[in-house]
Amino acid sequence: MTEMITGIFLPFLGTALGAACVFFLRGGMGRTLQRALTGFAAGVMTAASIWSLLVPAMDQAEAMGKWAFVPAAVGFWAGILFLLLLDRLIPHLHLNSQETEGPKSSLSRTMMLVLAVVLHNLPEGMAVGVVLAGWRTGQASVSLAAALTLSLGIAIQNFPEGAIISMPLRAEGVSKPKSFLYGVLSGAVEPVGALLTIAFASILMPLLPYFLSFAAGAMVYVVVEELIPEMSEGEHSNIGTILYAAGFTLMMVLDVALG
Repeated sequence: MTEMITGIFLPFLGTALGAACVFFLRGGMGRTLQRALTGFAAGVMTAASIWSLLVPAMDQAEAMGKWAFVPAAVGFWAGILFLLLLDRLIPHLHLNSQETEGPKSSLSRTMMLVLAVVLHNLPEGMAVGVVLAGWRTGQASVSLAAALTLSLGIAIQNFPEGAIISMPLRAEGVSKPKSFLYGVLSGAVEPVGALLTIAFASILMPLLPYFLSFAAGAMVYVVVEELIPEMSEGEHSNIGTILYAAGFTLMMVLDVALG
C-alpha cells in the first residue's frame, strides 16, 4: 500500500515543489529559463512514452507474434485523438500566447492558463495509474521498480512545470499564495487520474497493452502540440533542444537502470 501511495502522489509532489519556487525566486521567469524547463519536460515525457509505456505494451502483446505492434499502434492513436478532442472541448490558454483555444469562454486568463496545464497533466496521471494497476494485478512485464521509476520521472519533469505555471502568474500580478495555489491545483488532476485508473483496474487489465499505449499517445500529443512549440517560439535558441535531449537521456537512464 505504501508503494502504491508513493507512486500515485510523487508526481503531484513534484508539481507542488515547483510551484513553491514563487516564494523563493524574485521577479518573473526569464524566457531562456522557460525554454530550458519546457524542453526538459518534453524530453522526459517523450522517453517515458517509449520505455515506460510503448515498449511494455508491445511486450504484453508478444503472444501476437509479428502483430504485437497492433495494440501499441491502436492505443497510441486513441490517446492522440482523445487529447485532440479535449483540446477542442476545454477552453485554455498556452503560456506566452494571447489567443485562447477551445470554445469561447468568459473564464479569466489565469484560469485558462491553469486549464492548459491541467489538460497537459491528465495523461501523466493516467500513465502512472495504468502502470501501477499493471503491477498491482501481477502483470509480468510491469515491475514495482518500473512503476515507481515512471512516477519519479514525471515528478522530476513536474518540478519545472509547477514553476512554469506559478512564476508567470506572479509576474502578471497574482499574489504569491494564489500563484502557488494555482500551480498546485494544476497538478491535482494527476493523482485523481491515477486513482480512477487503478479503481477500474479489473476492467482495464485485459486491455493493458492498449491503455499503456493510449497514455503514451496522449503524452506525445502534449509534447508535440504544446511543449515543443513553446520551447521554440520567438528568437532562435538551442537551449530548449539541449534540455530536451538532457530530459530524454535522464528518463531513459532511469527507466533502463531502475526499471
